[in-house]
Amino acid sequence: MEDALASPPEPGTLPGMEAEAAIRRLGGTATRAELRLLVPKRRLRRAVELGVVLRPRAGRYLLPEVDTTRALAHELSAVVSLRSAALSHGWKVKTVPPQPEVTVPPGRKISPQTRARASVLTSALEDADVVAGVTGPLRTVVDCARHLPLDEALAIADSALRCRDLRPAHLARAAHDVRGPGRPRVLRVLSHASGKAANPFESVLRAIALDVPGLDLRPQVGIALADGTRVVPDLVDSGLGIAVEADSHEFHTGRGQLTSDCWRYDELVLDDWAVYRFTWDQVMFRPAWVRSVLVRAERRARATQELVALARAHA
Repeated sequence: MEDALASPPEPGTLPGMEAEAAIRRLGGTATRAELRLLVPKRRLRRAVELGVVLRPRAGRYLLPEVDTTRALAHELSAVVSLRSAALSHGWKVKTVPPQPEVTVPPGRKISPQTRARASVLTSALEDADVVAGVTGPLRTVVDCARHLPLDEALAIADSALRCRDLRPAHLARAAHDVRGPGRPRVLRVLSHASGKAANPFESVLRAIALDVPGLDLRPQVGIALADGTRVVPDLVDSGLGIAVEADSHEFHTGRGQLTSDCWRYDELVLDDWAVYRFTWDQVMFRPAWVRSVLVRAERRARATQELVALARAHA
């Protein structure tokens, strides 16, 4: 079924809302190339004119929440943090926070009126943790890993690596130094973060897979097919012969990419790989079902391996 964002806006849609919805779906920030299939150029230009989306530089778009959060943090003498900090760094998130997320020092009294306007975290921050009123890249990733669900935190850590604002060595050092409540959650995110994930969609799918015992899906693993062709599915468990694809036209570049994806799927199946495909809506809104599919996929793959081993033993 064709995605609603690829269709003309519904009657009564406010100017600019189509662009805003597309950017939210793409992780809160987007390039013109990512938006090309979703929003006509003139509608995107109109959204910028109306202030519904921001264009900080050519070819780059983000939601106005970034500026709103900075202004509120300044008013409260707070620091932009968590998902709001990730967006300020230009990273993609699974979910744009419904309220600005900020951090204040321990002991700061927060009025009910303030709490109604922002999500306030209380935590001690060193000067080195803050850059221009925003938690720095490493502190942002660690805080998100400590306080957010796995899928949200992994999407942010992946984006930080993908943008090269952090490198694996930074996360390894942080894993060695991390202390305090939530340490196991932080270590889990830091150990599984990968810049190979193309977008939050793939990151969230991998986070779901991490909760499936016996499954070891890794991002962007190359597979050499029988004819010598090399393909790179989104997630691969080489030991079980499972390939998982995050299928969504938001991240395709047109008919040529769709043709390539179909060819890759067919060739993998013919080469005896078990291929499972999930849409963005399934991953974001039906994670329990996605996990159930992956659980059954893992069981089927192991059962198949046992049957093959038994047949060879009796050959």
